[in-house]
Amino acid sequence: MADTVQQIKDRLSIVDVVSQYVKLDRAGASLRARCPFHAERTPSFHVSPERGTYHCFGCNVGGDIFSFVEAIEGLDFKGALKVLAERAGVELVYERGQGGKEKKDERERLFELLEAATIFYTSKLSDAAKKYLKERGMTDATIKTFRLGLAGDSWSEISDALKAKKFTEREILEAGVAKKNERGSLTDKFRNRIIFPISDSAGRVVGFSGRIFGEAASPDAPKYLNSPETPLFHKSRVLYGFDKAKVAIRKLNCAVLVEGQMDLLASHQAGWANTVAVSGTAFTPEHAALVKRMTENIVLALDADEAGIKAAGRAARTALQGGLNVKVAQLPTGLDPADLIQKSGADEWKKAIRESKDIIAFLLDVLEEHMPQKDRFRRAVETIVLPFLSDMQSPIAREQHVHEIARRLGVSEAAVSEALAKLPTANAHSQSSSEALAKEDRSRAKPSFARGFGRARQAFAILLWQQSLAKPSIDVAGYARELEAAVGPEAFAALATLSEGEREALRFSAEKLHGKSTNPERETKALLLVILKELLAAELDDATVALKKAENGKDEGEIDRLMGVCKLLTTRIGQLHENV
Repeated sequence: MADTVQQIKDRLSIVDVVSQYVKLDRAGASLRARCPFHAERTPSFHVSPERGTYHCFGCNVGGDIFSFVEAIEGLDFKGALKVLAERAGVELVYERGQGGKEKKDERERLFELLEAATIFYTSKLSDAAKKYLKERGMTDATIKTFRLGLAGDSWSEISDALKAKKFTEREILEAGVAKKNERGSLTDKFRNRIIFPISDSAGRVVGFSGRIFGEAASPDAPKYLNSPETPLFHKSRVLYGFDKAKVAIRKLNCAVLVEGQMDLLASHQAGWANTVAVSGTAFTPEHAALVKRMTENIVLALDADEAGIKAAGRAARTALQGGLNVKVAQLPTGLDPADLIQKSGADEWKKAIRESKDIIAFLLDVLEEHMPQKDRFRRAVETIVLPFLSDMQSPIAREQHVHEIARRLGVSEAAVSEALAKLPTANAHSQSSSEALAKEDRSRAKPSFARGFGRARQAFAILLWQQSLAKPSIDVAGYARELEAAVGPEAFAALATLSEGEREALRFSAEKLHGKSTNPERETKALLLVILKELLAAELDDATVALKKAENGKDEGEIDRLMGVCKLLTTRIGQLHENV
């Protein structure tokens, strides 16, 4: 595995990987951008091509290409490994244990089980199920691409098939494809359902959604049934189709959100490969963060019935609180995206997306149309529209909307702003603020070190930076010994306890300050001399204070000793002055 990781790093630079997600600008020896992991106006996210690392000075995250993909795609290490291996064209080779068998952890076993289940379901897709899907407008290519399958009427078909492949009952239960009945035996979770595999960002199946199908299906059964929460599947964090949509989302700088699997399939067929769908849950802050990693723009195209409109409202507020720009696609009443595409064609769907309205403009238009009375319209704007405006993170966008609302109501912008200010702060904003304050408190709570420690950190930063280079420009081992001698063993030991986040920040600061130096050896020696001079000056101050106390106490022996110390320190400082 170590060889595989190195092969990937050899073929993919940190710039290649990061630039697929954020726009990088040159900043000296490094590149910088606005951090994709937290909201900021001034770029504090830096990438070092030479060291193959990144670090954000705003939120203190950093690492290499693997940790970056883990964070931005919401994956574990193996998921990031899979994504990067595919990009690099490297075949994954796992370590082998005793007997030549591959070492696999529990999560890897669950991934393999779900993949085996997907293959089984796809093999069972009947002619009747294919006919139904084609009647709903699905093509053979779509059925194949999205790996649609069928769970039959059997009570234990998938369980028995997985047992035959040497998966244990515990693994089958943990994967969520079966449950235990009253007799203690396994019963399949999905029966008489068309199966839609749900994948993570890396394209690995993590769960399933099943739509009721077949004459044997119970009329009381829910229309859709999703996998339960498992070690791999968390519906609040997974968007159906995201693995296939993320490239198009980045390319088009926009995501389209629909409500169901059939809506998503129809939208992809109609040319909107940037479409994702919620999986049996509301649009969550985790979903918003997932989309935000690819784009700041989202179009809500949820069902045009009462439930869909309410869902759109909730999704819009969540998206706004997550820092997204939100538009709403207007669909004909009673039609979902799949129905619209099937009845009116892809052009009508394209039109609905392209003519989507900003959420505030959409709400104002709807309310104004249905409430011609000015008083009712004003009250509706106050109670319905302004909360959406308060969720909006962009102050410029907020000001623009304040202007438009004031115009439509026939009031001053100051009056609208005053009403807006009286609204409670959005939960997301409050949470982020409290987290920021807590972070500040934690930083203030860090112990302060002895005098001269700040300069020592600067010198230590150079050491960390040079250690990270394939070809250091100084004698690293010699410099480390000189630094320890200059600052003392206690301070050097304190420096060694810094967290990896602090270390990465120091590496970047050193690279930024000294990356273009023509003579780094000379600079490091000069810095060590300055550190030593400052520490000796501090010792001289302490010795002078002690000498005054000894003189006041008329302690002749101590006076003689301290005078000798002061003389020695003064001489040493003078010598350093000549060298600095």
